Amino acid sequence: MARIEALLAAGEPVILDGGNATELEREQAGELRDSDRGLWGTEALYQAPDAVLDVHRRYVAAGSDVISTNTWAILAAAELESGHIGLTHWLDVARLGIRLARQAGEEGAGAGIGAIAFSVNGDVDSEDRLASLRLLGRVFEEEPPDLLLLETMSLIRDDFTFRAVDAALETGLPVWLSFRRCRHGVCGVYGQHWGGPEGDLFGRAARRFEELGVGALLINCLPPDHVDGMLPWLRDFTDLPLGVYPNLGYFSDWGWRFDERIGPEEYAELAARWREQGAQIVGGCCGTSPAHIAAARERLAGTTAGRARPDPLPATSPSWSPVPPWTDEQGHSVYPLVLPELTFDPDVFVPTLGSLLVWKHLFTTGAGAGKRCLDVGCGSGLLAVQLALNGAEQVHAIDIQRSAVANTLANAFRNDVSDRVTGAEVDRSITGAGISSTICCVCCRACSTTRALRTSCSSRSSAGSRPKRSSPSTDSRRVSSTTASSRSRRSSSEASSRSTGSSSSRTRITSRSATSP
Repeated sequence: MARIEALLAAGEPVILDGGNATELEREQAGELRDSDRGLWGTEALYQAPDAVLDVHRRYVAAGSDVISTNTWAILAAAELESGHIGLTHWLDVARLGIRLARQAGEEGAGAGIGAIAFSVNGDVDSEDRLASLRLLGRVFEEEPPDLLLLETMSLIRDDFTFRAVDAALETGLPVWLSFRRCRHGVCGVYGQHWGGPEGDLFGRAARRFEELGVGALLINCLPPDHVDGMLPWLRDFTDLPLGVYPNLGYFSDWGWRFDERIGPEEYAELAARWREQGAQIVGGCCGTSPAHIAAARERLAGTTAGRARPDPLPATSPSWSPVPPWTDEQGHSVYPLVLPELTFDPDVFVPTLGSLLVWKHLFTTGAGAGKRCLDVGCGSGLLAVQLALNGAEQVHAIDIQRSAVANTLANAFRNDVSDRVTGAEVDRSITGAGISSTICCVCCRACSTTRALRTSCSSRSSAGSRPKRSSPSTDSRRVSSTTASSRSRRSSSEASSRSTGSSSSRTRITSRSATSP
């Protein structure tokens, strides 16, 4: 740690390493990701410690002054049942993380490693997380890292943030803090903002961190184009060493999506820009690689931290004309896209990509106009509201969650269609003939089965008995895997039945939530 302090005192840049979890995913072709259980790379300490060591070695070779342990999610590990044989206790995993980082640093001592930073998600928001953070002090008594890095913090929580910082400082280790912050406030991995305007709240908190004895303040886990202006703004409040290490890419259901547009050379130029704005510590978060870190180190060699501020916003409006609306062949506006105005209540299913594909079909075809429609598993009401906006005579939304039905009705009111949307909570145990027949029909059409199965289900339904179904969790997985294609087939089937004189006067539209049967 003395070397890091000497670099900062001399005005030299301190180079952090880059992303650990995403580098493990890149090298292991997703094998570790698929079993990660929400531990964001920390699972590799259970399953593949050699892979973790290799990643540390590559960052050492890239010239990192600080190597961070692969323990970002260690507090979450304390709350999960590992299910492993042998090394299972999360405190033992924390010890292993320190040893692996230390081993990589010692093997590459010629590269000038200055410190091992114990990484932990510092966004503490519960008493259990706070207690786990304090327990880490027992690990540090036996195998101390050189500093403690509380990363990816977000809101300044009155009940927890400063208590968490106090708990970290009680370990006796130097403590660095890093927040997901840009000039707009709290900033997420996609560049989204939340939490509302804060004024000087975070700046004043930075001043308090300095008074408590924190060693450095950084920003991380945000897109690189959101970094500009943040460090000069913080400098108005604190004399702490300031640093930055953003993401490259974003998280998706298929794993991390790497931003291939920003290679090592481009990242090095970004690092030089941040250096001009006052960055004394520069590294990388998720999506960055040893190559990015090596390029940044080379580019920043011999530079000094500046106090440059970004150009102020222009006082006048830009001299461009508004873009005229775009429409498709049916005359629907596709730019700007007119999405229903929705809010999402706690624990209510939020629309997924599959839900949006069904919404797109409703939007482009105008399905439901003049019809009486049923939305089974309505969730937040995206499809029910769109059917009503399409001109449906009546839309009845049902769900096994009362809160989902309430959310749907509230969203119908927001979109001025509440006069045509009704709703009801329908328990999965209901066996009434009408509901049983409807659910049976939806179930059959929601799976890629043969006509024989549909005939079989129809005969059981007509006999007045509900078909035997798999467990809710199994059925939910089966339905969700075929949502987009099955709904498209249902739309085609319904159109066909109407054209051949079908006596049915209802259009059935289904949106499945994770809790739907």
